[in-house]
Amino acid sequence: MLRGRTTECRRLDQLLAETRSGRSGTLVICGEPGIGKSALLDYLAEQASDCHVVRAWGVESEMELAFAGLHQLRAPMLDRLERLPPPQRDALGAAFGLDAEHSPDRFMVGMAVLMLFSELAQEQPLVCLVDDAQWLDQASVQALSFVGRRMLAEPVLLVFAVREIDRRELVGLPEMVVTGIDDKDARLLLALAIRGQLDAQVRDRIVAETRGNPLALLELPRGLTPAQLAGGFNPGPRHSPGPCGQLLLPRRQVQTAITSGEGLRRSAVC
Repeated sequence: MLRGRTTECRRLDQLLAETRSGRSGTLVICGEPGIGKSALLDYLAEQASDCHVVRAWGVESEMELAFAGLHQLRAPMLDRLERLPPPQRDALGAAFGLDAEHSPDRFMVGMAVLMLFSELAQEQPLVCLVDDAQWLDQASVQALSFVGRRMLAEPVLLVFAVREIDRRELVGLPEMVVTGIDDKDARLLLALAIRGQLDAQVRDRIVAETRGNPLALLELPRGLTPAQLAGGFNPGPRHSPGPCGQLLLPRRQVQTAITSGEGLRRSAVC
């Protein structure tokens, strides 16, 4: 169980149990950068070791490339492409660049993915994880959300992770908003991350300013020397007031700690 994420992990465990029993499920995990969405997807993938797990990641530089996200899921689909009805097979083949004679009709692509997911799930439960969905190309998120709204009694679990549910394709799907971990877990996480001496007052200020964001809790102390962490820190010029009256570091540096290296430290984020 991830530290500070008991409630979230229980919900994922419940969805996975329902999938194993033959029920479909869809969930959108929403939260700010560094809050631990990717870690929750990793947790779900680990718990689903007896299932067929497929994953896709939204890539900001590929947002304008139609079906780029869906293309990441192509491996388990290509072997079964010939089993689809011709209109769906042609549409999906065109989406994957395998058929230059037909255009990738988006409705037919959605139907093709729905049928292929259902067929894959007949062999063993299927878990599809989509990270950074805010950067997924529109054609892919349309196809996957189409599937999420139409699955009924197939053992398929589809989970998106997104920073904000501001994409109309995901609006209305079941969601789970992830917020910061509580102060107790934040202090424990800091204690595990910092091997040297950590002054209680400095610790509490870091906890307050990061608002329980796990990535910020791990990254922010990297900007402080061992002496500063041990209590020898001079706040210096005042910045905009924070939860403790003044910021330990400028707000820009706090935000940089949250957004930098999100993909590099996913395994460490609670």
